[in-house]
Amino acid sequence: MDEITGLFPIPFMRSPQVLGPALVQGLVGHFSSLAVQDNNSSAKLSHTAMLQPGDSPLLVECAGLITPRLADFGALLFGERIGWSIKEMWVNVLHTGGRQAMHNHANSFVSGVVYLTPTHEDARTVFMKSPGGHDFAFRNDHAGTAPGPYSADKWISPMPEPGDMVLFPSYLMHAVPPNPGERRVTMAFNAIPSRLDSWGYKISFGG
Repeated sequence: MDEITGLFPIPFMRSPQVLGPALVQGLVGHFSSLAVQDNNSSAKLSHTAMLQPGDSPLLVECAGLITPRLADFGALLFGERIGWSIKEMWVNVLHTGGRQAMHNHANSFVSGVVYLTPTHEDARTVFMKSPGGHDFAFRNDHAGTAPGPYSADKWISPMPEPGDMVLFPSYLMHAVPPNPGERRVTMAFNAIPSRLDSWGYKISFGG
């Protein structure tokens, strides 16, 4: 019998209800009004300054709930359970009609998004193959094709609920389509491991 093996898959972790309703409400109430920095993707998208977990008791509580999942996810990426820390956090506010352009996150290894308000189904986070990937130079892409995991160039994440979190490698390209729904508030973050060891060549990362 023929077998198909998916070689070298990219992990994507979805963790429902990582943050409870009271914490979610506290984050929305406190940080929405602080999301005043413009984003060049859209005039209807703004975010807070880059924050550290220690900047607010709310963020300290978030970090305590998120970090164990980072250790689980990091073991998939690097084959070992090592220490992880959140490098930076920020809150995004996407108003009706706003969008987020395709991007990835530099200077980190794992990135995540916690959804703080209901999300319209058309404004779910979309993940894409890198434009500079290793695919064939000529594509087979027309109305008669049926995209699957080996041929599609994008993947729409599952419908989130407030308090849900997703984790993904920081190099993974992602975007948010135009939001036809109500205000969409999320908290994003980047994380780094305490160290990496490649056969004796060791590097440590600051918190």
